[in-house]
Amino acid sequence: MVKDSFKHQGWRSQMIQMLRDKGIDDEDVLSAMRSVPRHLFLETMLDYMAYEDKALPIKCGQTISQPSTVAFQSQLLDAKPEMKVLEVGTGSGYQTAVLCAMGMKVFTVERQKELFDIAKERLMELNYYAKCFLGDGYAGLPEYAPFDRVIITCGAREIPMDVMSQLKVGGVMVIPVGGKSQEMLRVVKTGEGPEDFLKQTFGDFKFVPMLEKLDYGKVNR
Repeated sequence: MVKDSFKHQGWRSQMIQMLRDKGIDDEDVLSAMRSVPRHLFLETMLDYMAYEDKALPIKCGQTISQPSTVAFQSQLLDAKPEMKVLEVGTGSGYQTAVLCAMGMKVFTVERQKELFDIAKERLMELNYYAKCFLGDGYAGLPEYAPFDRVIITCGAREIPMDVMSQLKVGGVMVIPVGGKSQEMLRVVKTGEGPEDFLKQTFGDFKFVPMLEKLDYGKVNR
């Protein structure tokens, strides 16, 4: 594995300044992203691009979100240490690591077996102690609910109500919703009814799609 060199740390410092310039002001988010070696969640050949504000390819035709998107979603989540967070779409594991570095208790779901295996191993190697599950993101993790926060890192056609039902009243979901491009939503759950939530919108983004339901049963749980 490529090490976290002084060069990489310098690039991360430049990335943090870029995030500040783009309006990220949550010091917990910035501190976590300063500490997490993004280049170790990418193919070695992309090492030199790791701290540019770009989405980059990973396995299975997926991408790792650009740093400003990771920072923006993390800031919208407004999560505090020890909160129980469900992440849908583990992908490379980078967003997972940022949440862990912020002190969250992270439960993360990935539907692609190859990505799941790589991310789980990488997170363990780097001592980020998330609970990783291979499964259907649309189903969430009902057996581990309720959650204080939910973050969805792929584009959903609509708010997945099965996942919403796993959020505590007063909890927050951050989710991009739409078709080819998505609108970033921050959804606050206000009650137990199917329409008991408030939405705020935060502009257009482009994510890989949240894929349809699969039956994984209890594999790797």
